[in-house]
Amino acid sequence: MNFFKSFLASCLGALVAMGVLVFLGISLLIGLASSVSTEEVTTVSSKSVLSLKLNAPISEMEVEDPVAELFPGAANQSAGLLQLRTTILQAKEDTNIEGIYLQTSMTQAGITTLSEIRDALNAFKSSGKWVVAYSTDYSEGAYYLSSVADRIYMHPEGMVEFNGLAAEVTFFKKLFDNLEIRPEVFRVGEFKSAVEPFLRSDLSEENKLQMNTMLHAIHSQMLADVSASRQIPVERLKAIADDMLVRTADQAVSEKLIDSLAYEDGALADMRERLGLSKDGDISFVKYGRYKKAQTGTTSSTSSNEIAVIVADGAIIPGKSDDGYVGDVTMVEALKRARESSRVKAVVLRVNSPGGSFMASDVMWNAIRETSAEKPVIASMGDYAASGGYYLSMACDSIVAKPTTITGSIGIFSVMFDLSQFLDHKLGITSAEVKTGNIGDLVTVTRPLSDVEKGIWQKQTDRIYEVFTRKAAEGRRMSQDELKKIASGRVWTGSEAIENGLVDKLGGFEDAVAMAAGAAGVDDYKLRYYPHQKTFVEKIMGNKDDDGVARAIAQVLGDESILYRQWLRIRQYQGVQARMPYQFEIH
Repeated sequence: MNFFKSFLASCLGALVAMGVLVFLGISLLIGLASSVSTEEVTTVSSKSVLSLKLNAPISEMEVEDPVAELFPGAANQSAGLLQLRTTILQAKEDTNIEGIYLQTSMTQAGITTLSEIRDALNAFKSSGKWVVAYSTDYSEGAYYLSSVADRIYMHPEGMVEFNGLAAEVTFFKKLFDNLEIRPEVFRVGEFKSAVEPFLRSDLSEENKLQMNTMLHAIHSQMLADVSASRQIPVERLKAIADDMLVRTADQAVSEKLIDSLAYEDGALADMRERLGLSKDGDISFVKYGRYKKAQTGTTSSTSSNEIAVIVADGAIIPGKSDDGYVGDVTMVEALKRARESSRVKAVVLRVNSPGGSFMASDVMWNAIRETSAEKPVIASMGDYAASGGYYLSMACDSIVAKPTTITGSIGIFSVMFDLSQFLDHKLGITSAEVKTGNIGDLVTVTRPLSDVEKGIWQKQTDRIYEVFTRKAAEGRRMSQDELKKIASGRVWTGSEAIENGLVDKLGGFEDAVAMAAGAAGVDDYKLRYYPHQKTFVEKIMGNKDDDGVARAIAQVLGDESILYRQWLRIRQYQGVQARMPYQFEIH
């Protein structure tokens, strides 16, 4: 009887589980079908306004969230810079789109990403169309983006954060001391400061110098852009930011940072007037998500010529790419496809990476060189193209960077963590090693490295630095000695990099595409993006456990989850790394 009870209970459980799966599957299919049908019937009536609500993270390429797609409004879905730019530029040519309604408050993106969006909005305005911005509050980054608008509205009790930039480095040395964890670090270059948080409790003078220089250069560019849009002298903007002279909504209007204080009705009334509608007339808004999908695949060109845009967005790792990671296997495959396609006339390598694995970087470097031997390859730098990110870029024929791009960081470091005392004293775990020679396992956490083993690691790190600087010198057509003067792990902005020869031209993604088309000798072309974006099912079934945990923790802790994210980065530091010391986001 017990057997039959267990058997029947198991069958019942399996049937219930199967039923749940079937229900979820049907729900997903219905949602997918409805979203597809929505795309097909999406039309844009005359005198429409494109609604851009940018209150979520902005990455290079859009990462579609299947759940968000099926349940719109459940969460702010992240936007992709390249899709966002394309959509804005398509709206510029769309005679049914009269203007853009821009809503930003807590925009999460790097300064270069925001600058690229500003460029697209300025191009939209150049056609005689308008942009109206509204928000309850403006963070530093949100205001920088919104300052491009023809008119800026803010809630009467809102606040504008306009007090300059600050960067904070978190140090782990005391934590490691308390836990009896001993980092064993090998590096080349006094500016290669990615390992400082493990070894120090404060900034080195070299790191302080490069961070100060970088922050001031980026902030100066932001002020220049705001000045051009708002017609406020840079000197006055700097004075406002340095002493935070704007702390209330009234002060923001007085200093001309904001045009009008109003509830959202005020911004809507403004747009009705621009559209020639009555006081109570309905504004025909087209949401970004729907308009983007309605425009997907459309192009003004019927040419069979293509320019391949290969996107390297995230930390560099061996293996396949995933959200936030650039895998050498995926990138080599994408480069091969672009290289062998007769339709592809040139390649734009879009790099937004702080670096990562040296070996994976070198594998991709070789594939880029092979591609550039057959057709033009132009690097377009995003927020970051540093260390391993620069390693990829230096293989290209030419490099285009924005003034605020963070690049360089030509240096190498290796990190091991000796956990022997932590394991013994804190957890009561010990280990013993048996070996056939004088050298044991060179990658181990259960014991400290011997002096001989440390010497091996330092020589290996020195050798790889020589490889990095030699290949960089070849790519930049200068001597290795000349290149070493601007290497040593030093981080530069795009404006500084063009002066010292690390990049060829200051500009955005569109400039890189134009340069690639010119080098290929084509006037008419389409853009094709690589690598392949995951399908709907792949996105649902292919999420990594770590990614899910990270997202869940971020949802619960919000901004406080930064320490957890930093720990995830530290986990990747084992072995030889070509990685920049920090990452910035403008909030």
